[in-house]
Amino acid sequence: MDVLPLKGMDPPGGVVWRMKKPNVNAAQKCAEDISRKVGLFLKRQLRANKRIDQQTAHDIKLELDGRSQRMIERALRKEFPQIAILGEEGTVGDPCSEWRWVVDPIDGTVNFSRGLPHACISIALQSRNEDSGGHWSEYRTEAGVVCDPFLEEMWSAKRGSRARLNGRPIHVSETDCLESSIVSIGFAKNRSTLKKNLPLFTRLYQRVLKVRLMGSAALALTWTAAGRLDAYRENGISLWDIAAGSLILECAGGECWRKPLQKKYTYELIASNGRLRKKIQRMI
Repeated sequence: MDVLPLKGMDPPGGVVWRMKKPNVNAAQKCAEDISRKVGLFLKRQLRANKRIDQQTAHDIKLELDGRSQRMIERALRKEFPQIAILGEEGTVGDPCSEWRWVVDPIDGTVNFSRGLPHACISIALQSRNEDSGGHWSEYRTEAGVVCDPFLEEMWSAKRGSRARLNGRPIHVSETDCLESSIVSIGFAKNRSTLKKNLPLFTRLYQRVLKVRLMGSAALALTWTAAGRLDAYRENGISLWDIAAGSLILECAGGECWRKPLQKKYTYELIASNGRLRKKIQRMI
């Protein structure tokens, strides 16, 4: 990738170097290729014993998380060496640069660790907003890929184009009432978010057709994009969990409302088919 000198962007007489826009089509293909490769590797490990590197009250980190991210990093840096990588398992380069990859090497680690085949690889390419004031949230996703190796499903989207599942266009559901909806809800790993979401879970359970706790934010977003779910709610979700899936949902006709929280790279989120968000918000 090239960088271009742009004059007049810094103190008088200086030159600031800005990155040339990458080929988004090539970036998307690169993300698909490496997510598919990592997915095949993880599929072979599903029933194997897995080494736990770190465990807390509500989460774990596997040795395979780090190994998978390193595989992704090598492939992305080989093709796009100037683009930084912001990943759940660490960063490469400056995550506040003009362009960045956002990577979750295994979304749904707890499921995967127990042999539950509901997990995925999520890779997004983001560009910094032109009017950015420097906040970590002032980016937009230009391309997103979510690979579910266990169902052999490749979800993808490029800004301005239709979202696709294994190459075929997808669209959100037309459900417009809570009583007919299937809503997924997630619980982050701290007491404050549990305190906020547990009462909502009770209220939703009494109103909607079904509530589902799936264990993968990226797949909750893509399943909403394809109409398998009608909405998904979480408070305290991380950027790498939702960066790719949120674009896929939006390109499928849905809505991904999110608000940055005080903790870096963390959001409150309501994702839906575009017809249910306000109804869910009134229940919070």
